[in-house]
Parts: sequence; C-alpha cells; structure tokens
Amino acid sequence: MQVPQRLNGMTRNVRPLAYLALLNAHLAVAQTSPFATGASALQTNLLTILAPVAIIAVMVLGVAAWFNRISWSWMVGGVAGIVMVFGASQVVAWIRGLFGV
Repeated sequence: MQVPQRLNGMTRNVRPLAYLALLNAHLAVAQTSPFATGASALQTNLLTILAPVAIIAVMVLGVAAWFNRISWSWMVGGVAGIVMVFGASQVVAWIRGLFGV
C-alpha cells in the first residue's frame, strides 16, 4: 500500500510529539496520589488531636473500673480499642509487608 507523500510528512512531524506524550504520561504515573497525600495528612492531624483525648479516656476508664462502676473487661476493651486506633498504620504496614504489597 502506497502512503501519500503529504501523509508521510505529517507522520514524521507527529512521531516526536507522540514520544513526548508517552514520556509525560510515564512521569505523571510516577507522582504520588493527591488522595493518598491528603489521607495521610488527615490521619496525622486526627491522631495529634485525639492523643490527649485518648489519655483522658484511659484515665476515666481506669478510675471507673477501680471504683467498680464498670467491669474491668470494659476497661480492657476500651484500652485495646484505643491501641488499635493509634496503631492502625503500623498494623497495616506490617500486614502489607507480610504479603509483599
């Protein structure tokens, strides 16, 4: 099949632009996700704000269990929940490391 000369010249002009577009697409994929950046910042801010609240909650749970207002199992469950909330990122990183993700 014979390609007209005009179309062949246009192909020569477009080919470098196509390579440049592919290079830019590759560089765009290498950037971090804005959602991941925002989620990480939100997590950091929430944990910073909630740290004093968690300390007060552990103190209140301990005093309430000490004076037999709640069961000790509720106190242990509350502390375990606080540990899971604050250790979630480390647990996720550990599990991802186990599976090689």
